[in-house]
Amino acid sequence: MAGGGGGGRSLEETPTWAVAVVCFVLVAISIVIEHIIHLIGKWLKSKNKSALYESLEKIKAELMLLGFISLLLTVGQSPISNICVSEKIGNSWHPCSKQKEEDAIKGEEIPDDSSEQHRRRLLMEAAGGSVRRMLAAGGEDKCAAKGKVPFVSADGIHQLHIFIFVLAVFHVLYCISTLALGRAKMRSWKSWENETKTAEYQFAHDPERFRFTRETSFGRRHLSFWTKNPVLLWIVCFFRQFVRSVPKVDYLTLRHGFIAAHLAPQSHQKFDFRNYIKRSLEEDFKVVVGISPPIWFLAVLFLLFNTHGWYSYLWLPFIPLIVILLVGTKLQVIITKMGLRISERGEVVKGVPVVQLGDHLFWFNRPRLILFLINFVLFQNAFQLAFFAWTWYEFGLKSCYHDHTEDIVIRITMGVLIQILCSYVTLPLYALVTQVIN
Repeated sequence: MAGGGGGGRSLEETPTWAVAVVCFVLVAISIVIEHIIHLIGKWLKSKNKSALYESLEKIKAELMLLGFISLLLTVGQSPISNICVSEKIGNSWHPCSKQKEEDAIKGEEIPDDSSEQHRRRLLMEAAGGSVRRMLAAGGEDKCAAKGKVPFVSADGIHQLHIFIFVLAVFHVLYCISTLALGRAKMRSWKSWENETKTAEYQFAHDPERFRFTRETSFGRRHLSFWTKNPVLLWIVCFFRQFVRSVPKVDYLTLRHGFIAAHLAPQSHQKFDFRNYIKRSLEEDFKVVVGISPPIWFLAVLFLLFNTHGWYSYLWLPFIPLIVILLVGTKLQVIITKMGLRISERGEVVKGVPVVQLGDHLFWFNRPRLILFLINFVLFQNAFQLAFFAWTWYEFGLKSCYHDHTEDIVIRITMGVLIQILCSYVTLPLYALVTQVIN
């Protein structure tokens, strides 16, 4: 029963074996999932992956929160559905146009098979119209008797249950893909790290060798006419994040700057900077998988603005994209400004240029603000993809949630693009840049 309104036989009229079988299956599935999570946690502990273990615990806490929300919906289903509001309020801010609601009520959009399930879904889209549907139980709508409409119907609350489940699935999937793509990016750095242990690298980067700053590889990349112009600087850095966001010269220079600031000079060959960055990414991952109250609030605003007439499909999916592009550009600007600081200290450098990073290079002097924005983008992207999958499952691709083909194309394309850009490009770059000040 999709409606969840109490239709059909009650447990008094249901065979006990049927109740027992349903409970057994649910308990068995829950135990298996819990055991799998326990095994993953045990394996992470055995591999000394404390940061990833803490991330796993945080994911479990977020799933428990979603489960608690679902439980509150179950307990509050009857009280919420009995709250009545005036028709004027009930007819505002609908995801469907009034014409489509009226068509759904009249049954003009019912397919040839006239399936009851599809009919009920169409009628749910038309909630708040002049014609009142009966509750799934077949009883009289109490609000209709008063000339009002339900605040949220019983069927609507049931559909929210399904959305919470879909959101939980997508939350787990985006966490896994984020870590996998970030580590995949760092695998390309392994050959660079191995190169630092060769005699050729030591000869090419002789610490006793004096060179002009602009003649170094790092200087040639970052010291040019465009670095003096703030507009050109941001334009060039914007495009750089798409092509070799972390080139070898930047990686090796940041590596040298970190070692020069925190370790002894003889540690250059022994220290594995890539493994250190990988552990740093795992530490940042603990923050990325969390869902803070401000991010929950922004997700609720997404639900609010997904209203007919606002053309949300033309701008909502692009907000995470704009944010992550700004963050990626800012990180590239920071690297370039580190090169400018080297040039300001002198025209000649000894050995590899030593970069120095300060909090003042970040927005509002807060490096962690960038991590918060990355966290926002990843969750908002997962939330929008979950919402798309839920509306597809509940109402079909031709529902009022997807009136336009462009809506479907934009949501899917943006979802995949943002996930790859954020996890594969921006997050590893953030982990690399911020280590210079740690």
